[in-house]
Amino acid sequence: MGGEMLPPDEAGPDDVVLAWQGADIVAVRLPQLADSLDHILAAMERRQGRPLAELDRKAKQEVVRILEARGAFAVRHGVETVAGALGVSRFTVYNYLNREKGV
Repeated sequence: MGGEMLPPDEAGPDDVVLAWQGADIVAVRLPQLADSLDHILAAMERRQGRPLAELDRKAKQEVVRILEARGAFAVRHGVETVAGALGVSRFTVYNYLNREKGV
């Protein structure tokens, strides 16, 4: 997903520091979700074996549930990006989210 390696002493609070035999070896800076959302959607398509827009309603709702759990809708334009990938409107994505929350 495009992580970046850097010296452990340059690690920030959101970076992952990897250690070997008690010594910090390298830090990994993971990309922000906004940068990764397209990669996540592409991986979901590969897993499904077809474009997400071709899934039935129930499968699309499951995709939205998974993306919600990963924080995809907390990023700017997340709903629009997901709606485009699913071939539905933003309103439909919001309905799926509200259904999941029991609203």
